[in-house]
Amino acid sequence: MLDVVIVGAGIAGLSAAVSLRRAGHRVRIFERSALNNELGAAIHVPPNAARVLEAWGLDPVAMRLVTVRGISLGEGSSRRELNFTPMGDWVRSKYGKPFYFSHRVDLHDALRTMAVKPDGIGIPAEICLGQEVVSYDPDEPSVTLANGDIAKANVVIAADGLHSVAVKHVLGRANPPQPEKLYNGCFRFLIPAEDIQADPATEWWVDNSDGLLRLFTNGKTSNRLVTYPCRDKATEIKQWPLLYRAPIPTWRKGRLVLAGDAAHPMLPHQGQGGAQGIEDGAVLGLAFYGATPEQVEQRLEVYEKTRRNRASAIQVLSSAGQDQVDMIHEEAAKYVQNVPKTPQEFSQFNWGHDIVSETLKHLRELDPSFHLPDGFFEGDPYLP
Repeated sequence: MLDVVIVGAGIAGLSAAVSLRRAGHRVRIFERSALNNELGAAIHVPPNAARVLEAWGLDPVAMRLVTVRGISLGEGSSRRELNFTPMGDWVRSKYGKPFYFSHRVDLHDALRTMAVKPDGIGIPAEICLGQEVVSYDPDEPSVTLANGDIAKANVVIAADGLHSVAVKHVLGRANPPQPEKLYNGCFRFLIPAEDIQADPATEWWVDNSDGLLRLFTNGKTSNRLVTYPCRDKATEIKQWPLLYRAPIPTWRKGRLVLAGDAAHPMLPHQGQGGAQGIEDGAVLGLAFYGATPEQVEQRLEVYEKTRRNRASAIQVLSSAGQDQVDMIHEEAAKYVQNVPKTPQEFSQFNWGHDIVSETLKHLRELDPSFHLPDGFFEGDPYLP
């Protein structure tokens, strides 16, 4: 059994906690906030993430996930639908799970519950709230808290977000997100459904819209209005910066490793930010199943080998729309041999990848006898 410290209780950090708990390790999470104001509205849960979550026992009905029926592209001034892409049945048929929408708070709460609940596989994780990590020692490994306390472990997983402190300790230099000044962003706002229905100019937005994502364009600029069903009642408008860091050459140093936005922050064009954090968590649990303290760095190599090129490719591909892939093809080709070019190729690359089989392949290169026990996944949807 390993002692694991995770920094950050966001989607990636909690996913790692769930997975490492299921792998039989003792997990402590240090989170600087009180976890009482998780931000966000809808978040994509595409098939590659849904497979992981349901393999951990998440119930999509209990979590109120909404199956995406399709994407509608319309012209706002005329109400004319320019294109409709159905996604319901064919996504489930081809990739084994639907494409879901979740309320971000619901997803976060579900992951937190799976990490800390007293019943279930493994030892419940411990979440230490209001504990800010200000420094890392990759070799000890340990973290230093703002109050001066030092927490030691066998491995430290830094899921400390876009403005990661840990990335400096991994790279030996600062790596701030870009742009430093806000010139790339979006305006987020939520309008009560009854207000939209009361206005003849907008009532059609919500007609038969459950599970439907709508995009409105004026055809002249890159500006888009995106709408989706949401139960929140807030009405304020917030400016939300879209920040980016280019892929980095390594995610690890010693027994410190990055996960989630600390490793691969990405823009929203592929809708894969949260899903890639969930994939990180899944691979960490697999890579460390049965690991001893002496094997930590070896297993971290498996994690990085499985995750870095894939996440870096999606990070680059998320920098532009699918109709702009020529702008980033050269950069993406550094991380993936066949860069997707069509919507079908993007879907297959994003949603069809089997991270479990890939991780097991790398683990069996180290130890041909490596295997997962029966019941490691609930329903064993992945096991070959």
